[in-house]
Amino acid sequence: MSKTAAVSVIIPCFRCAKTLERAVASVAAQTVLPMELVLVDDASQDGTRALLYELRERYEPGWVKLVLLDQNVGAGSARNAGWAAASQPMIAFLDADDAWHLRKIEVQYGYMVANPDVLMSGHECRFLKQEVLPYWELGKEAAQPVSKWRMIFKNQFVTPSVMVRRDIQHRFIERQRYMEDHMLWMRIVCTSTRVVKLPVALAAIYKNPFGVTGLSSQIWLMERSDLGNYQRLYKDRCINAIQFSILVLYSILKYVRRLMIYTAYLRWKK
Repeated sequence: MSKTAAVSVIIPCFRCAKTLERAVASVAAQTVLPMELVLVDDASQDGTRALLYELRERYEPGWVKLVLLDQNVGAGSARNAGWAAASQPMIAFLDADDAWHLRKIEVQYGYMVANPDVLMSGHECRFLKQEVLPYWELGKEAAQPVSKWRMIFKNQFVTPSVMVRRDIQHRFIERQRYMEDHMLWMRIVCTSTRVVKLPVALAAIYKNPFGVTGLSSQIWLMERSDLGNYQRLYKDRCINAIQFSILVLYSILKYVRRLMIYTAYLRWKK
């Protein structure tokens, strides 16, 4: 395989000056380098935008592309803006507070090139605490198909694991701030012939899983978006009325369970 890949990497940036350099370094250190890195400043109003200009100068001219937004629109809309500016046939997403395994592009892009009927792929990740670029030995297990219902009942992909073909039909819902990634994955899997998950961990997530800090603690807002997502699937005719009703009940039960877990965590923390 060549040392470069026809991939545009998109990182939405919002007040992320403390972590962005690590994320960018993990892209620049890839064994197969993506052709461009698109950094989208989501109206940060801190030192983030200045850092973006610095990063553009730090790397090879033209490799870092900046998209500067005047209003804060959320990560999904920021990714859409980066997507519109991207020039390569493959799109890979990374969050500013996470990082990639050094072979991420090599493995995932290689799979997508070898399997042109796959419109979207994702992979496993690891939750880490240490502030280092991630590297570990990788296995060679076969890719697993992701069915419509497997994706609908549970989001199979963290955003930094996803690679899609740039010309697919769907995009993130504009200004949707919660569960926007799951909505896009569900729409793609409802219309695509093949979506797969690579059973290797190619991303490092440097934050706690659900229910502890950040956006994940906004349980009701997440639940409202989850219900809205199922309503969109119904309007898209991806699911019927009976299936929609079942999914609403399922979502409410998940919400109650999450609320109980989060409440227990808060009591334990005290």
